[in-house]
Amino acid sequence: MEKFSILVVDDEPDLLELLKRSLEPDLDCIVTTASSGKKAFQRFSENSFDLVLLDMKMPEMDGMELLELIRRTKPDQTVIIMTAYGNIDTAVNAMQHGAYDFITKPFDHDALMVRLEKALERSALIRENVRLKSGVSTPHEFCGLVGKSPAMRQVFEVIKMVAATDLTVLITGESGTGKDLTARAVHALSSRKDRRFVAINCPTVPEQILESELFGYKKGAFTHATRDRNGLFQEAHEGSIFLDEIGDVSPTIQTKLLRVIQEKEIKPLGDTLTISVDVRIIASTNRNLQARIKEGAFREDFFYRLNVLPIELPPLRKRPEDIPLIASYLVQKHCIKLNRPDKTLSPELLETLSTWQWNGNVRELENAIVQGILFSKHDMIYPEDISAGTIRPSGTGYENFDQSNESLSYREAKEVMLQNFNASYIGRLLSETEGNVTRAAAMCGLERQSLQQVMRRYNIVADDYRK
Repeated sequence: MEKFSILVVDDEPDLLELLKRSLEPDLDCIVTTASSGKKAFQRFSENSFDLVLLDMKMPEMDGMELLELIRRTKPDQTVIIMTAYGNIDTAVNAMQHGAYDFITKPFDHDALMVRLEKALERSALIRENVRLKSGVSTPHEFCGLVGKSPAMRQVFEVIKMVAATDLTVLITGESGTGKDLTARAVHALSSRKDRRFVAINCPTVPEQILESELFGYKKGAFTHATRDRNGLFQEAHEGSIFLDEIGDVSPTIQTKLLRVIQEKEIKPLGDTLTISVDVRIIASTNRNLQARIKEGAFREDFFYRLNVLPIELPPLRKRPEDIPLIASYLVQKHCIKLNRPDKTLSPELLETLSTWQWNGNVRELENAIVQGILFSKHDMIYPEDISAGTIRPSGTGYENFDQSNESLSYREAKEVMLQNFNASYIGRLLSETEGNVTRAAAMCGLERQSLQQVMRRYNIVADDYRK
């Protein structure tokens, strides 16, 4: 991965050397130094930097003048101000003029690392958003599914492997994780791709009607059956049938579907003869079928017939690094569908979206994006364009958020929320892994180094969770 680049500006040569020697190994970045505002702006004009760390008090051109030049040249540039403790008012004024954050001298090394990591996260979001906006082709879209996390890359590989066979597939995952898209991807990559893909959402059809929909019926089989009618299995002959939310069908329907899998034949209602069908069955569920079996609500033999080739889709909260990518993809998609001008997501909104736990997964995120497109009055979508009721953290500390904190600034209140969320989410992972950071990183879809950076940022210590 391309390293971050940081421009450090200060008129003290010793401090510049100290920062270069400490930041490069700790942040795995490239540090460029400048001892004056003029030299800094020259280097800024010639190169691209993810972050500018800028001292306020300098001869010739002070930090405020340089900040104004930087902002005019590149409005979204991330800048952190360094200032003496007695000049905090000056730093606050700089933030009002576009600086991202400030830190007082003399500063604690660990505190500086936390501030810089946060700023670089913002810059990474900006970089990704610009790349997506530029229309550069991305390898992260796969048959309508979007993701670059290890969890999703594994899903893509499983889909390709499964599609090459003709066996029954069971797709599991929470609502909104993309089970329908996954089923269509399996069909589209299979040898049956030129035949029909027939889908039915099983729970939406009453049981007495579902059987006739699936298997068809003969004239006179029941009242109002005035003619023969083919069922969906016949419609899908030589193609694929997608049985969505199979975990909610009754034992009676399960028994009849089991026969289809075993015998490759169906019996329409009112008929005495069976009909052979050549259909690939793809099923999905958001239910825990093992628990349903224990409850007696799901046949064990039917489960094992379905679960020949399982595909498990991870929830969005287990792959947070995919959220900016998916959000940007959805903005482009829905601006076209809604006939709206092209829009981009602000870095603040991307950061906000990345911190929520999405109970409704990608579908819920998609609803939020559509709302942002419709309510945004600018070319860029901001957090305030999306209703607070649309994106709200679940189990992230919001429920226990002290109402007195509502008087805090947006930045301060957000930091409280992020602290609560990370302490809860990462704490749960470390509890499950008994403090094993490598396993915890694998569970949440992050690189180990990335998880360690978050832990340092929010003072989460793995040793506290080791037995």
